[in-house]
Amino acid sequence: MKTLPPGLAASLASGATTLAWCWLLTRADGLRLGFTDHDEDLVVEGVACSAESGATGTAVEQSAGLIPDSLDLLGALTGGRLAEAELARGLFDGAAVEVWRVDWQRPADRVLVMSGTIGEVTRTRAAFTAEVRGLADRLNQPRGRLYQRSCDAQFGDDRCGLDAIGVAMRGSGVVTAARSPRALVAAGLAAYAPRWFDAGRLVWTGGANAGAVVAVRAHARTGASAALDLWEPMPEPISPGDAFTVTAGCDKALATCRDKFANVLNFRGFPDLPGNDYAVGAVAPGGDHDGGRLG
Repeated sequence: MKTLPPGLAASLASGATTLAWCWLLTRADGLRLGFTDHDEDLVVEGVACSAESGATGTAVEQSAGLIPDSLDLLGALTGGRLAEAELARGLFDGAAVEVWRVDWQRPADRVLVMSGTIGEVTRTRAAFTAEVRGLADRLNQPRGRLYQRSCDAQFGDDRCGLDAIGVAMRGSGVVTAARSPRALVAAGLAAYAPRWFDAGRLVWTGGANAGAVVAVRAHARTGASAALDLWEPMPEPISPGDAFTVTAGCDKALATCRDKFANVLNFRGFPDLPGNDYAVGAVAPGGDHDGGRLG
């Protein structure tokens, strides 16, 4: 049950309300931004809530059970506060959100309606729509280890044991030609075998996309040049001279861990876990079945 500040309660009881919605976003890097659907900027919790974006929100859906509260936040992209390129780089992924109901005549009279995190974000060149998920959504997220055939370690973490930032695993390259927004030719990777960076992680360190991170779909080599295909198009054009680092890729399979990295002792999956073929295998009259160990 919400307890309203006396001033806000009196305003609501008067029948002539002066209310606005304010949304406070806190990114993982600590940057705090505020937005409001009022026609003037408001200050809430020490954060300036901008009316520039024309932000608006759908109705807050709340329940008494464990179904997460939710709403959609819509607004215009603005270069000074919330740019399309920043959304594309994932800078707002998982950002904490506070939803406030505020008396715009006296912003100190306000009540926190909902707390949550940013979920799925869709964007165009001019506007964005961000899903806000309530704190109960964390109960839907996996915790602990999962019994699965593939490895559940993060490449290069303590459980994996490999040095993901060493020269053997990570290379630095410079774009020599751009084939498309998601394909490029680069110099500086001649020491690495073809497909070494398949499923790897590319981080732009220079150029218009500096700071952006993207997964590598395929890695090929022609002479001293490397060709990289990316899973997603980059938000800004790729240009010759753009610098990046790229880390070796791992598909989490036992064969890859053994043959590519010689790290099978640290494999964190369960390759002999029986699958559906074993569970539904036909049982012969004599007791034999045609299921069994994984092939």
